[in-house]
Parts: sequence; C-alpha cells; structure tokens
Amino acid sequence: MRTAAASSLAAAGLLFSLAACSAPAATQPTSSAPSPSAATSSAADAPCDGVKVIVDSGALKQEAADTTVCVPVDEPTVAAEILEEADVETEGTTQYPTELVCRVNGVPAADFDITHKEGTYREECGSMPAAFAYWALWVKPASGEWAYAQEGLATLKVSPGESLELLFTVDGEPAAPAA
Repeated sequence: MRTAAASSLAAAGLLFSLAACSAPAATQPTSSAPSPSAATSSAADAPCDGVKVIVDSGALKQEAADTTVCVPVDEPTVAAEILEEADVETEGTTQYPTELVCRVNGVPAADFDITHKEGTYREECGSMPAAFAYWALWVKPASGEWAYAQEGLATLKVSPGESLELLFTVDGEPAAPAA
C-alpha cells in the first residue's frame, strides 16, 4: 500500500508529465517557418533574437545531451518545430509516441541507471515515464520567470524573445531551471 507522500509524488509526477505533453496538432499551413538553420549560442545567457532552446539533463548529469541553441523565428512557433530546428531529438514512449517526452538526445539511455531516493531505475519508454524521473518542459518570457509549460510540444507556441527548456528532474531536483 502506498503512503500518502508516495501517492502525492506520483500524482505530481503524472501531472507534470502530462502538462509537458499533448496530442499532436493537426497539420496546418503556416505563413512563416523557422529559418533553415539554428545558430548555436556559446553560453546559456547569450542574447537571442529568436527562441532560446535549452536542454539540461539536470540530475542525470549527462552533459552530452545538454545544449543551448538560438532558433531564429519571427512569429509564435510550435515548440516541436523549434526543437526540430534546434536539432534536439525527442522520443516518446511506445504507448504515447508523440504525446510524451521520454528521451531527449538519447538521454536517459535504456541501459542507464537513474539513481533516485528509492534506489535505481531504468527508463524503458514503454508507457508513462516514472513520476520521480522525467523530462519537464519550461517556458520563460523575454522578461519574466520560468513557468512550467501548460501545453505539450505539439501545441505550445513560443514567441521570439522567449526561452524553452527541457529539464530532467529526479526526485523533484532540480525543481526549476536555473535563472
């Protein structure tokens, strides 16, 4: 039988996982798409006229997956398109291939042991990612604070001057992107 704390953590993790993901949007023609290449930023705090994309493996400390890229856009653009332009590869689960984010740039690998307070875990990407170890989607306005995304990659639109971050969280840490 689960404890109240474990149930609360599981519910919170499920909420975060679902908030970061959504059903695919219908394909519609757009009047403007991101330019064909993304300019790589040398530092996370470098200015970006488009959308700054940050991938932070957080508690996993898998720096090979980490990146910061400025994607030039001139109008609100769907987050999935921005990530594609930034060469950030996301993978869903077998059950939810486009609705959930299970791996980003191959992290966590299927054979990677994720250490958490209850022991170790390996993400198989079969159904729902674990409530204690998951990729969270964050958005930051041009002049504001980071906020947990209320939509998934397929529907969330990000505007020039904003930042988009995928942050891997284990046991609630890190709780939010760095300032």
